[in-house]
Amino acid sequence: MANNEQERDAWLAQVSEAALEPELPIVDPHHHLWDHPDSRYMLDEIVRDTASGHRVLATVFVECLSMYRTDGPEPMRPVGETEFVNGIAAQSASGQYGETRVAAGIVGFADLTLGAAVEPVLQAHIAAAPARFRGIRHAGGFDASPEVRNSHTNPPADLYESARFREGFAKLRGLGLSFEAWQYHPQMPAVIELARAFPDTTIVLDHFGGPLGIGPYEGRRAEIFGEWKKNLAELARCPNVVAKLGGINMPVNGFGWHRRPAPPNSDELVAATRDYYLHTIDQFGPRRCMFESNFPVDRISCSYVVLWNAFKKIAAGFTRDEKTQLFQRTASEVYRLTLTPKVAGQAPAR
Repeated sequence: MANNEQERDAWLAQVSEAALEPELPIVDPHHHLWDHPDSRYMLDEIVRDTASGHRVLATVFVECLSMYRTDGPEPMRPVGETEFVNGIAAQSASGQYGETRVAAGIVGFADLTLGAAVEPVLQAHIAAAPARFRGIRHAGGFDASPEVRNSHTNPPADLYESARFREGFAKLRGLGLSFEAWQYHPQMPAVIELARAFPDTTIVLDHFGGPLGIGPYEGRRAEIFGEWKKNLAELARCPNVVAKLGGINMPVNGFGWHRRPAPPNSDELVAATRDYYLHTIDQFGPRRCMFESNFPVDRISCSYVVLWNAFKKIAAGFTRDEKTQLFQRTASEVYRLTLTPKVAGQAPAR
């Protein structure tokens, strides 16, 4: 297991693959940016990944407690993250860092348990990045086991059911904002209830709904997969929900890739995780699904090239139009991204 960035780079370098279908346009709708003492993933690092073989047109940043303000009212401090990311997006939009438009869409954090009082915070996020801010993620991942790390928001077990959270959630639609649902698989019924309670608000399901594979869930993959399949099918009946396909190579998922002497290749990733992808696409349809990298979190298990190769192998049986939907169009539509003809690889208007 690699213990620092240099060791991680060397570990990942043991598996080298050429990018499959390198001209296939991609919008990566889920990544993070941060600069911690022991981990850095800023513009240079994400460009290193997006320029490593696949054609990534644009990306969407998702909140991760990065660069909060250190003063001012506590509820407003997360707006600092949007200010920070919007600056990086402006750097990328200059074109000096390659074709990819990093953070063309931004999803931030606001404490929805503030209830109706969260509205000024939402407005401040929008004001900080009016051309890019698209939604809120208030992570609800909670498990009673001490072996499962709860979400960085330190949520209660019933976050998505609570009256104050729902009062805050109700403010999203009027401001044109979507909601990213990130929790663990036992909490999927709460997401279903939330989607039914707010049928006019777009909800994006992150990381397949968080199927767990560690602690009390270790060694129970088949049983948990069966439970997950039923809940996911029920959630897919809510037309306001779209699904992200990825984020399943984290330690919490229990595959243990990060503990191996060498990382997995794309065939190994496909063999271990294909059924999650195919079931989700089968239930939601390509128009409501989008592949996501979840980098650099999933980088603990595999490289960017290998991950997207796995996605392309999983999607090999789909039509050209379905692939376009899965790899680019759904993300562009959900996050309202405007890709210029040059960036989108289309012929210029005449």
